[in-house]
Amino acid sequence: MFGHFLPPMISFVVKAVLKNNSTRDFYFPVMILGLLVWTLIAGTEYFLYPAFGWVMFVAVFYWVLTVFFLIIYMTMTYTRIPQVPWTTVGLCFNGSAFILYLIAAIVDASSVTKELDSHNYNSWAASSFFAFVVTSCYAGNTYFSFISWRSRTLQ
Repeated sequence: MFGHFLPPMISFVVKAVLKNNSTRDFYFPVMILGLLVWTLIAGTEYFLYPAFGWVMFVAVFYWVLTVFFLIIYMTMTYTRIPQVPWTTVGLCFNGSAFILYLIAAIVDASSVTKELDSHNYNSWAASSFFAFVVTSCYAGNTYFSFISWRSRTLQ
């Protein structure tokens, strides 16, 4: 189902990392894969399992914030508000997203159980996989945000 979509996404991330080390380049994969995480869970009876409520909260919350920050970057609003330390904001956002998404991915993976209804199992297993992929993207964002923050504070 996703076979034709993942290789271009992975090559995009690799090219972005090797080319200019920009955290903005991770936002598109995070948005698409994060959307997959919460839609795969939302299509099931997740409300019967409290652990999936936590995963949904983290996935939807950080997806909305990622869209918000992408709009800020695309419209270059950060240049019009110089009072905000954007490198620090980016580091805090990406660091918290990495930590909470890692916890959510572990909770998601440990909550996947084989049931009579294989639709839930398949959706939860796929959401668990994509949650770990999104976690790795946020880890890359955190690393590059730290480098950007460190270079700004040394000047």
